[in-house]
Parts: sequence; structure tokens; C-alpha cells
Amino acid sequence: MATPTTREQHKQYCLRSLGSPVIDINVDDEQLEDRIDESLQYFRDYHYDGTEHVYLKHQITSSDKTNEYIAINNNIQGITRLFNIGNSNSSSNLFNVRYQIHLNDLFDFSSATAAPYINAMRHVETLEEIFVGKKPIRFNRHTDKLYIDMDWANDVAVDDYIIIDCYRTIDGDTYSDVWNDRWLLRYSTALFKRQWGLNLSKFAGVQLPGGITLDGPRILQEATEEINRLEEAMITSFSPLVHDMTG
Repeated sequence: MATPTTREQHKQYCLRSLGSPVIDINVDDEQLEDRIDESLQYFRDYHYDGTEHVYLKHQITSSDKTNEYIAINNNIQGITRLFNIGNSNSSSNLFNVRYQIHLNDLFDFSSATAAPYINAMRHVETLEEIFVGKKPIRFNRHTDKLYIDMDWANDVAVDDYIIIDCYRTIDGDTYSDVWNDRWLLRYSTALFKRQWGLNLSKFAGVQLPGGITLDGPRILQEATEEINRLEEAMITSFSPLVHDMTG
């Protein structure tokens, strides 16, 4: 069990780090579970290994058009953008700009340079950006609804696909290596220790048989200092670059 691969092994590893079973850790199991949830939440919010960059494919339904929003799974941390909806560069029909340039100007790439094609595509994209623009989006991960500010009646049809550029949290049940993350182990242990100190601080100064005195405030202080160090390290060393992300 030296390498935790489950939630329970993660919990037991952290307890052993605090001295269990040699020392009785005065924390209830429900408190430990709460602290693990708190640790995971912080890990997913700030650690670059807490989320993954994914592209979600969503097929428009009649309910989406009626609601004028898309229901998003609660494991989505934030949304960066949408791929263009109905853009002039798409190759869905015979009369789009890209097909016409292929047909008339670049019949054979082996006998023509690609530079005019690249320049033409950039020009078309620039014109589309000026005259059409991107579809504005609004998303909050607590509501799990992606609002797209567009004409739902005409801009999309039922069964059309929308590609969403977003960030998804890493599920420990699917990717068990999460439970062995070094920072997460240390942070969970520190949270356990803080809870232990909070529990013992209610009985500060009480002397046990054998002359042992409970010192909850000291445990609490040490844990708080360790948590502060870990959170500072998270922001300075483990946080990803800031993205233009909604959510």
C-alpha cells in the first residue's frame, strides 16, 4: 500500500504519515472524508494535473433549442471557446469558399505553392471575424449550463454538432494515479493534522495517565503553517498558465 491507488489507500497513507497506528489520531472518519473532498477540490481548482484539456462533441437536440442552453456535465471545470458554428470555411457543401479555392486556384498542390491558399484562408477568416464574429458564451460550473448567445431558431438545427473547447476534472476512480500525487498526499495529510489539532484544542492542557498532556494548539499551528506553505507552492509552482476560460 506504499503507492495509493484508491481513496481509502490515500486516506490510510495520510494517517500513517501522522503516526497511526502508533499514535491515536483523534479524527472521526467522516471528518477525514470531508478533508479529502476539500483537498481534491483545491487540487482540481489550481493544480495543472487536476484537469485535462478536452474537446466535447455535443449534438443539438430539440430541448437545447427550446431551452437555448446546453446542459454540461458537472465534471467540466471551465470552457474556453466554441468551434465556429456554420462558418464559411466549413466543407459541408459544394459551394463553400474553401472548396471553390481548391477547385479554381489549387487544382494540384504538387504544381503550385500553398502560400496563396494559406493567405486566402487567413483573409476569409479575417472577414468572417469582422462581419460575423464569434458566438458569445456564458457558463458557470455551479449551474452546469452553457448559454450561447445566438439565434437558436436559425443558426443551428436539431442533430447539428457543436464542438466545445474545455477543461475537465481528473476522476480518481478512472485515473488511480491521482491518489499518489505528491502534493495531494501532503495537502491531505496537512488537512487531517489541522482537523486533529482542532479536535484536541477543545481539551488543551488536559493531562492523561502517564503524565502526557494534550497539546492541540501546537498541532493546529504546525498544520496551519504546512497548509500555507503548500498553498503558496501550488500558486507559484503547480498552477497552469491563466486561460481565457469561462466557468
